[in-house]
Amino acid sequence: MERWFAVFAKPRQEAVALTHLERQGYQAWLPRASVACRLRGRWTERIEPLFPRYLFLRVDPYSVDISPVRSTRGCTGFVRVAGHPAPVPDPVIEWLQQSIDPETGLHAVGRQLAARLRPGDRVRILEGPFRDVEGVLQQVRGEDRALVLLQILNDSRRVSVPAEQLQRVDSPERKAG
Repeated sequence: MERWFAVFAKPRQEAVALTHLERQGYQAWLPRASVACRLRGRWTERIEPLFPRYLFLRVDPYSVDISPVRSTRGCTGFVRVAGHPAPVPDPVIEWLQQSIDPETGLHAVGRQLAARLRPGDRVRILEGPFRDVEGVLQQVRGEDRALVLLQILNDSRRVSVPAEQLQRVDSPERKAG
């Protein structure tokens, strides 16, 4: 019976491993995500593996020879438990496949504001002059700016901050509901 298995890849070689596994006729899958990273002082989006150094392979190890996987370019070998390739539970793979954005084919993680925050959310500012100050997200302005309502010196002020500097603060009501 075919199952999904995790394959360990060499550092930054996940795409190479994927290509060479597929060339050998294996059904391989590399989940990817758009991740925010800082480049020359600016935040930019970059497509990276969702699980660095790991990809998935669907195979029946009892009817198909899996020994070539270990020597495939970019691969180190299977993730093993007690010396045997460890299958990834089907519900995990199903959840991962269902959580892919159908338009981009990527997972929504990291600093993507629309995926993380909504107006009315309680947020904490992580960087800059208002570091560690909490407020309420009022409005999202474009892809990289947000308007936050802060209580400063007994007065309410709206402050525009870079979206990547915000983190949602879970309130007790939110956790209970």
